[in-house]
Amino acid sequence: LGPPATFTHLAAMRKFGESAEYIPVNSIKDVFDDVERGRMRFGVVPIENSTEGVVNHTLDLFVDSPLLIYGEVMMEISHHFLSKATRLEDVKVVYSHPHAIAQCRNWLETHLASVAIAEEPSTARAAERCVHDHSAGAIASELAAQLYGLSILRSRIEDNINNFTRFLILSQKGAERTGRDKTSIIVSAKDRVGALYDLIRPFSSFGINMTKIESRPTRKKIWEYLFFMDLEGHRDDERVKKALEEVKSRCQFLKVLGSYSALH
Repeated sequence: LGPPATFTHLAAMRKFGESAEYIPVNSIKDVFDDVERGRMRFGVVPIENSTEGVVNHTLDLFVDSPLLIYGEVMMEISHHFLSKATRLEDVKVVYSHPHAIAQCRNWLETHLASVAIAEEPSTARAAERCVHDHSAGAIASELAAQLYGLSILRSRIEDNINNFTRFLILSQKGAERTGRDKTSIIVSAKDRVGALYDLIRPFSSFGINMTKIESRPTRKKIWEYLFFMDLEGHRDDERVKKALEEVKSRCQFLKVLGSYSALH
């Protein structure tokens, strides 16, 4: 997600290093599209934040996408207040991504309570808006301050000092087995009493730790939900394979999003 200096850009650099070619796009959907069409080998998208929770748009795009999860990156997120202005008192509007705004809500209410807040598609785009407007401020990264020639008026303004975001690496091909893997799946439960219990029971029966479960409406039928789950183990591990086979026999829909190296 572009332009340059978004937190997704920083996560990509942490995963692939300085020598890779990085292409910024305008939306998370564009990341999926470019990898699906083979224009990029890998894509990097945010999936959840420790303060604000899951990125629903990313989850929804996985439902119909043929892409697999190739890996993940966990990054500590530090937000800074950037501007061409020299004083907070001179700032009349604040730009940032909705998640960044939410992660700095207390600071904004304390220091800029009467200032207008405007949402942008990314934190870097917000920084870009401030280049020619000395009355504007942005919540963005330190790299954004450097790239766009902005001053850091306040550092680390996030409300929670333990603020982490998890990013996923997308690819047309799956990752190699490492021996310390995790598997992500999407499941749709049948509409009956005990349906969710029946879905997760096989994981317990086969000794598989389920590390995450998140629900999203299917948008096809009222009160019908999809469940996104993370499991310890690889899809080719015998016990994981048997558990998934049992789950498949009990659900309406099962999709394996990929098996990949778990963060150590």
